[in-house]
Amino acid sequence: MARIPARARNRKIVQPAPPFICSKISCGEVRRGAKPLRRPPQGARPGKSRKIVQARRARLRYAGGIMLNLALFATTVLIWGTTWIAIAFQLGPVPVLVAVFHRFALAALLMLSGLWLMGRLTALPLRQHRFVILQGICLFSMNFICFYNATRFIPSGLVSVIFSLATIYNAVNARLIFGDRIRPRALLATALGAAGLVCLFAPELTGHAVNADALKGIGLAALGTLFFSFGNMVSRRNSAAGIPPLTANAWGMGYGALILLAIIAATGTPLMAPQGGRYLWALIYLSVAGSIIGFTTYLMLVQRMGTGRAAYATVCFPVIALMASALWEGFVWAPLALVGLGLTLAGNAVMFLPARRAPVQPASASSA
Repeated sequence: MARIPARARNRKIVQPAPPFICSKISCGEVRRGAKPLRRPPQGARPGKSRKIVQARRARLRYAGGIMLNLALFATTVLIWGTTWIAIAFQLGPVPVLVAVFHRFALAALLMLSGLWLMGRLTALPLRQHRFVILQGICLFSMNFICFYNATRFIPSGLVSVIFSLATIYNAVNARLIFGDRIRPRALLATALGAAGLVCLFAPELTGHAVNADALKGIGLAALGTLFFSFGNMVSRRNSAAGIPPLTANAWGMGYGALILLAIIAATGTPLMAPQGGRYLWALIYLSVAGSIIGFTTYLMLVQRMGTGRAAYATVCFPVIALMASALWEGFVWAPLALVGLGLTLAGNAVMFLPARRAPVQPASASSA
């Protein structure tokens, strides 16, 4: 037997690399320290397995997007559905203008300082500030002046019912401003939701006498909802311009507080300090949860889903308000109220069920 030289015995034998590993590695060479690659299944092509992995990742991203939308929707409905009671707690000896100013001044202070401490407070170009100011007028000042004053004339449940018409306002305004098509599904969902709310608040709607005060309250609630819808359109424009919702909210609340302060000074309204523990707790909840968290999640919904589908959350607010009323105000769930709840949930399902895709028509022989 021939003897193997010592140099040959100590030399590492390098196995030739399979041809499917990588075109950058020449045949017969393997990079030192490279991880071994897994051999594809027998009969499978590398391109096909790569497409399978990409399809799985796409399905996971799609499912994650749906879960995030549902979480944002549920958070918005839960928070804004309970702000009606907090608004009622805030009404009292403090004037409405001052109460709304307290709410958004505290919210703007907390949000601007928090973003600055986290290093996420970005400066906006000068040309963008006019649209953020417009967002502050529509979402963080004028609409709540209308809602707070409307609650002085009509029951808060009726104000909530009128506010739920934001879906119709948004559909019409998106058509007029952005040219969006009004889908039949949105009309059906709005009709079901509105019918459910009428059933939910039938005792208040039928038992409340129509007088001058009632007409003032209805008009103020409708005007506040119109301001809210215009704010949705401005927020959609700001998101399309690349302004993050947190940044737009922070600056918008600051501008809204300054606008409210200017109105207080112009009208000679006394600037009173917060009074009472109940008022303070309502102020903190409305500023932190109702304004910072609620508006941020809602505007994220507008950015991800569009104004029409996001605004359907406003139809569900009175349902949460009724649950809170049953806990703190002794509301009784009558059979008509249960019917209304079922109609509202049915409208919710119509709005969020996936659209049915049209079947793909096979190519005809003449077109081949």
